[in-house]
Amino acid sequence: MRTAVIGTGVIGSGWAARLLAKGHHVAAWDPSPEGEAQLRRAIENAWPALVRIGPVADNWPERLSFPPTLEEAVAGAEFVQESAPEVEELKRELLGRIDRACPAEAVIASSSSGLLPSRIQAGCVRPSRVLVGHPFNPVYLLPLVEIVPGERTEETTVARTMAFYRSLGMRPLHVRNEIEGYISDRLQEALWREALHLVADGIATTAEIDDAIVYGPGLRWAFMGTCLTFHLAGGEGGMAHMLDQFGPALKLPWTKLTAPELTPELRNRMVEQTRAQADGRSVRALERWRDDRLVRILAALEQAEAAEGSMG
Repeated sequence: MRTAVIGTGVIGSGWAARLLAKGHHVAAWDPSPEGEAQLRRAIENAWPALVRIGPVADNWPERLSFPPTLEEAVAGAEFVQESAPEVEELKRELLGRIDRACPAEAVIASSSSGLLPSRIQAGCVRPSRVLVGHPFNPVYLLPLVEIVPGERTEETTVARTMAFYRSLGMRPLHVRNEIEGYISDRLQEALWREALHLVADGIATTAEIDDAIVYGPGLRWAFMGTCLTFHLAGGEGGMAHMLDQFGPALKLPWTKLTAPELTPELRNRMVEQTRAQADGRSVRALERWRDDRLVRILAALEQAEAAEGSMG
């Protein structure tokens, strides 16, 4: 299939890597003069992890092109993935250009992480084939992608998009009701706000906060999520007992769900502490370190699911 990736930053390059690994032709475009070089470096950095989870299609450089204009990039595409910065006006303008230039039967998906699809599809002549396909970083490894249709998106577009993402080895989640932030990002934002408060109040460092997740709830979240975890917390009574026993604690003033003021002091504290966590490693090196562990976790989950299937 001929696909197009518009915007080749972290998310766009992740999409390109996944598409190329699955054998698709990718025409990419970005306004940056360094866009093509940065994209090729990002794919080269991601490829070892893709090979490990394989299989991957051969000769990806031959299937990647970088036309000089957006219109040329999408001209022959059957599926377009837009991954521009999270600015509503910019996305609306770009989606309108894509809509006018790509084939009438093509699906257009935006990688928006929180904007309402009804608003960003408003500049399109054919909004019925436009929706949000929100992935998670690194796109080439993490399977979740949130599918969020707008008010004018046709059901057939949703079905085609979900089928296409499944063909890429992804796990599409249909967000049936349009809402800012969708599902996963709303949950992540709540945790992020609490982390900022803990740092701002001098309660914990960024490393301690990360350890509190990595060696605690994060291990459970990898395979059972929050709701099933709390169902087990209720013992034999399940979620009903958990809510009856611990529900009143929800009214205790433990959390601060409004974001703290991002003062220069808090900003600098976050930057300095996460730099210390990086321990001199470059972003590319950290990406490879992250990918190695994600590949191992994905393999472990796949083995566990296979074992459960053989027992069932």
